[in-house]
Amino acid sequence: MNRTELLKRLDAAIGRPLVPLTRRLARGRKGSPTNMRNVLFIRPGGIGDAVLLLPSISHVKQALPGASIDVLCEGRNAGVFVMSAAVSRTYLYDRGIDLIRCLGNHYDVVIDTEQWHCLSAIVSALTRAPIRLGFDTNNRGTLFNHRAVYSHDEYEAVLFANLIAPLTGQPFTFDHGAPFIELDADIAGVLSLPEVELDRLVAIFPGASVRERRWGGHNYGKVASNLSDRGYIPVIVGAASDKADAVEIVKRCGRSIDLTGRTTLVQSASVLRLSRVLISADSGLLHIAVGVGTPTVSLFGSGIQLKWAPRGKRHRVINAGLSCSPCTRFGYTPPCKIGVQCLVSITPEEVTEAALQLL
Repeated sequence: MNRTELLKRLDAAIGRPLVPLTRRLARGRKGSPTNMRNVLFIRPGGIGDAVLLLPSISHVKQALPGASIDVLCEGRNAGVFVMSAAVSRTYLYDRGIDLIRCLGNHYDVVIDTEQWHCLSAIVSALTRAPIRLGFDTNNRGTLFNHRAVYSHDEYEAVLFANLIAPLTGQPFTFDHGAPFIELDADIAGVLSLPEVELDRLVAIFPGASVRERRWGGHNYGKVASNLSDRGYIPVIVGAASDKADAVEIVKRCGRSIDLTGRTTLVQSASVLRLSRVLISADSGLLHIAVGVGTPTVSLFGSGIQLKWAPRGKRHRVINAGLSCSPCTRFGYTPPCKIGVQCLVSITPEEVTEAALQLL
């Protein structure tokens, strides 16, 4: 059992019962909204949530330019916060010594961005920060003095913007058309392409943290072949765990570049920025592509389109619209009993056509 699964099981077993006890034991220090020098964002979870939190972190920094902003995150999403100049320090939520060090700091404001689980709300209360913000779900809202409504029908970045509204006192509307990640990574040695060919890159990410969101290397391979035949260069991004799909993609098309397992998260983001389009299921790299301003073609089924799908003219979302989808709620996707028909029914021809519309 990995740390992520262990934390979820621990939360399910003791999270809710600990909330009233924590409320009695961890009373906040006195403070005022004018004294906000040290701010902590709590962001457990995967890459996607972390990416869509970046605009809100930047907005807090703009509203409180003298404040120092820390992030308490998990090892699996910590690389996202390297891409934010507004973040001073990161601590790992799933590493005991880091959590202890974080709790030893003096914070004036704590913003818990977790949507459902209670342990992060308990950590928020244990900081005893006088100003605490969080989502009012699963009985956890009683540990905050500013509670935000959470909805599955609103884009996640907008929900984060709503969460920080009481803190900044300034209107913040998420701009769906504006990039929000700035990069300075050198990837010339990774791509090894002449500059004239960089304009022909089409990124493909075949991976997903949830099995029910994997479309398969054979399908992505057909799309890559279609685009390669038209003169584009498919570049496959992802972790070493995506290598099997990458091999299948490479086998099915002419010229391609396999970067799976060879790049850091920041380098992958730089590849996406150089690409003409990203083709991916609902994933963290999908949101990074949005952040760097790259058009996307995304495949949705089990994931909630209203909540996670990119919006605007530069993005295409393909969804079979089955009656059983979306089935994911608060980060949990049940095992599919019908062979993931929501993705199986999407054809490579549909995805190729959507990509060509953007290209």
